[in-house]
Amino acid sequence: MTGPQKLSFKQQQLIVREDAIVDAVNGLLARKGYDLMTMDEVAAEVGIAKASLYKHFPSKEALAAAAMIRLLENTLAHVRSLAVSMPAIARLRAILQWALEVRMQGGLPTLPAQNTSLREALVKNMRYVGKVLDLNELLGDLIEQAKKDGAIRSDLPTEVVLFTIYARSCDPSVDYLKMMGQHSDRQIVDFLLLTCFNGLG
Repeated sequence: MTGPQKLSFKQQQLIVREDAIVDAVNGLLARKGYDLMTMDEVAAEVGIAKASLYKHFPSKEALAAAAMIRLLENTLAHVRSLAVSMPAIARLRAILQWALEVRMQGGLPTLPAQNTSLREALVKNMRYVGKVLDLNELLGDLIEQAKKDGAIRSDLPTEVVLFTIYARSCDPSVDYLKMMGQHSDRQIVDFLLLTCFNGLG
């Protein structure tokens, strides 16, 4: 039985460059958003010619998909790293806390919900769709368990809880609170966790 095939130097270079491109896209999407990000900016950030960028990623949509796939992979890895002995509600809280902390550090790319060409490109990307479904299933199972534990209201549909957690992770109030400068990053994360999991009462 043969082991995994060793990558050639050229293949290794390709992977390193594509990682650098996705890093740049991640930062630009977090700072500027999808609509304002340009292919020229991505190429300049990486230090390559625009023509070289197109050899790796044929479109702006493909760049955004690569950034979102990496985010999903990192999120899935974090979810799977949490101890199964933790109560489901504690794991859900830890997942949102991690997402908010990543966002505070400028590492959470944001995409517009109303861009048709981007949405179509993402839906056609099987790697992206597969990872979204994996994450939805993992979080859905945790939400169901938290309901059984009495930690989440049983009359709330699972998808409503799921999308509430997703929405909170990309809540624009994070940016406004950070911009106001009245609270530390830690306090902002704590406030958002508190209002998501404990309500306003």
